[in-house]
Amino acid sequence: MKKKSVAVVIISNGPGELTTWVKPVINNLKKEILTLKSKRHIDFHLRLILVPCPNANGNEYEIAKKWPDLDLVTPAKKFWQLLINPSSFIKWPDSGIVVFLGGDQLWSVLLAKRLGYKCITYAEWEARWPRWNSSIAAMNEKVKQRLPFKYQKKCRIVGDLMADINHEGKYTFEMKNERWIAILPGSKKTKLSIGIPFFLEMADHISSSSSDIKLMIPIAPTTNIKDFLYYQSNKNPLARNYSSKIKYIKKLEESIFHYELQTENNTKIYLISSSPSNQILRQCELAITTVGANTAELAAINLPMIVVLPTQHLNLMNSWDGIFGIIGKIPIINKIISTCVKNWYLNNKQFFAWPNIKAKRLIVPERIGEIQPKEIADEAIYLLSNSNLLQDQRRNLKKERGSLGAVQKLTRLIIDSISN
Repeated sequence: MKKKSVAVVIISNGPGELTTWVKPVINNLKKEILTLKSKRHIDFHLRLILVPCPNANGNEYEIAKKWPDLDLVTPAKKFWQLLINPSSFIKWPDSGIVVFLGGDQLWSVLLAKRLGYKCITYAEWEARWPRWNSSIAAMNEKVKQRLPFKYQKKCRIVGDLMADINHEGKYTFEMKNERWIAILPGSKKTKLSIGIPFFLEMADHISSSSSDIKLMIPIAPTTNIKDFLYYQSNKNPLARNYSSKIKYIKKLEESIFHYELQTENNTKIYLISSSPSNQILRQCELAITTVGANTAELAAINLPMIVVLPTQHLNLMNSWDGIFGIIGKIPIINKIISTCVKNWYLNNKQFFAWPNIKAKRLIVPERIGEIQPKEIADEAIYLLSNSNLLQDQRRNLKKERGSLGAVQKLTRLIIDSISN
C-alpha cells in the first residue's frame, strides 16, 4: 500500500512560544505520529516556520534547528521568500495542515492558503481570522464566545498550553531548608541590556541585606553566558548606570545548577542552562522578572513574582514589544516616541504582566517607572518576610490558570484534522 504523505507545519515566533508551546506540542506529536505511521501508512513531515516578530531575539532559528525530527526549519527573515516560493525550500506534500503557535495569526492563514493546506489557530485570547481557519483551538470558553456565532462550531476548547508546565515530570531533587529567589532578566538582547546590569545590582542589595536568601537565574534557551558578560561590561552603555560587575562565571560539576556567577561584591548567583527549568523554579519562593512571556510561564507554575519595568532608559525603545519596538529603531523619532510613551502609554495601559492582563485585576505586583534596584530588593525581602502575601499570590495565580491537558487535546485536534 502506497503511503499518504502529509505535512504538519507549525508557525511560531519568539523564545517564550518556542519553549512553552511549540516544543511540548512537537514532542507530543512525535508520539502520535509513530502510531499513525504504522497503523494508517501515513508519512509525516514535521516542519517549523519562524515568522517576523519584534519580540524575537534572533536566536530562535539556531535553537530550533537542533531539534530532532523536523525536516525543515526556516528563519523569520526568509518567511516572505517561503511564502512566495515554497518549493525553493523543500518539496511539499499535496495535503497538510498549518498550526499557529505564536506570532501574527495572519501569517499562518496566508501560508495555509499558499500551500493549499488546512489551518488551525491556537487562540489564547482571540481568534482573529476564523473564516479562513479549518479549526480553532481555544484556551477557554471566553475565546469561543468572542467569535461570531456562525464560526463557534469551528472552535474546540483545549485549555491553556502553559498550564501543563506545572505538571511536567516529577521532582528529582529537593532544595531543603533553603530560600530561593529566581531572577529572570529576559531573553531579548535589548531587554538584557537593561535587565542584566539592573538585576545584578539588585542581587547585590538582596545578598547584603539577607545572607540566607539564595539566588538563581534560569538562562533562556536563546541566551548564553557570553550575553551576561557582554551586557555587564562597558560595551553596554547602560551598564555604567549600575554599580555591580561580574567577577567570574565558572562551570559547576555534579550540581543541579550549571554555572556559578559571582559579582565583585561577592554575591553568588546560580545559573541553570537547561530548558524547561520549571522543576527547579517551582521550589523558589519568589521570582523577579521583566515583562513579557516570562510572566505567563511563572504564572503557569503558580510562582509568586514581582514584575519590573524600569523606564529611565526609554530612549532604548527597541527593547519594547510591538509597534513601539519597530518605530523605536528610527533614531530621529526615538526621543519623541520615548516622551509619548512615558506621558501617555504607561499612564493609560492598565496591566503589563500576563496574569494581571488575563484576570483583569492586579494579582502580581508591577513596578513600572524610574525604579532603582534597591527598591526591588527591599520589596523582595519584605515579601519573603510575609509568607501570607506570597500565599495569596499563589492562590490567585492557581485560580486564573487554564485547564490541564491542552497539549494532548491540541495534538489530537491536529491528528484528527489531517486524518479526515
